[in-house]
Amino acid sequence: MQAAFVKRYGGALLHPRTLLYSAGAMLQSRDPDPDDGAPPRGEPAWTGRPLVLVGLMGVGKSTVGRRLARRLRLPFADADDEIEAAAGMTIAEIFERFGEPYFRDGERRVIHRLIDGRPKVIATGGGAFINDETRALILGQATAIWLDARRDVLVDRVRRRNHRPLLRGRNPAEVLDELARVRNPVYALAPVHITSNHAPHEATVAAILKAIGR
Repeated sequence: MQAAFVKRYGGALLHPRTLLYSAGAMLQSRDPDPDDGAPPRGEPAWTGRPLVLVGLMGVGKSTVGRRLARRLRLPFADADDEIEAAAGMTIAEIFERFGEPYFRDGERRVIHRLIDGRPKVIATGGGAFINDETRALILGQATAIWLDARRDVLVDRVRRRNHRPLLRGRNPAEVLDELARVRNPVYALAPVHITSNHAPHEATVAAILKAIGR
């Protein structure tokens, strides 16, 4: 697996202070169909730094990231999907066979490959931004966007799927509380902070677009 990672994975600046936007404030009367997220006709593609979504599990980084990429006419990459493709196994299998430190090293390599100077939207796993090297890379070469939500919202979302290694055999609420205590102060280093809660995904996308000046 290490060899696979090594082989395959050998703009505009925002104000450095965190910008806080609430997707709930932009809540529409309905959640638009995913295909409604196409950019307005004639709107130019985003040409700034890569946009990297960070935050706890269950906050919707992948779903929001895909819609955001569509709106900005950009490629989208899910770091977890790229890791699984490189390793030829699921993230849960990587954790089980090699442990979290080994996974984080591969994750860092993947994100380094993805942040190649070209505009795109990247969704990261919940622990990626916590790694010092990965965080320095993201903050130095991309725009980090922290997607945040209340614990009850996150618990409801993560309970729908049981593939997350950190939740195996544990109470989701307790795990999320522990992770939030450690990780939220680090996520707060991201220059953009978006709260989503129960807002539709398109409202979250709208909040991000406002935060980056689109």
